[in-house]
Amino acid sequence: MAYWKSRGLRGSAFEELISLTNRLYRERRLAVIQKVPTPITPVAVNNETHTISAAYFEQKSTVDFIGVAQGVAICFDAKETRYKNLPLKNIHRHQIEFMEAFRRQEGIAFLLVRFVWADEVFFLPVETLSQYHSSAALGGRKSIPYEAFDRKYLVQNKNGFPIHYLEAVNIYLQE
Repeated sequence: MAYWKSRGLRGSAFEELISLTNRLYRERRLAVIQKVPTPITPVAVNNETHTISAAYFEQKSTVDFIGVAQGVAICFDAKETRYKNLPLKNIHRHQIEFMEAFRRQEGIAFLLVRFVWADEVFFLPVETLSQYHSSAALGGRKSIPYEAFDRKYLVQNKNGFPIHYLEAVNIYLQE
């Protein structure tokens, strides 16, 4: 578990559940998905506890996870919110641009969004995310309301997978 007290580590328990799911996917030969490390440069290290106490980010991050599932390239970011909406301020234009470029190369790009208050996780395709982000840039709503998340993309804890998102990916691919 992450120890560095940073705003960037919010949702790390959610990411750990996704990482556990990814390990299970790999063991069962369903997918090979890995966490993309965020490049940091430590500036202060506590030698007694072997922890980084101060660091800076070397470059902008793109997505949290990337890999391939049964021949389909996928990339996604994990977001968590305590609100009844997903604030768009936490999703940066460069991340959306990366996901859109990934999609143009015939990959699948999306967010996994966890609503803490409802204890629910949703698959959100980059196309939907882009529409809301573009609308916000033109003065529209600055968040995606919970009601806008399609129930068919509700991600379940199923078959031993804590965050079984490949089912939602499959539904998306069938459309």
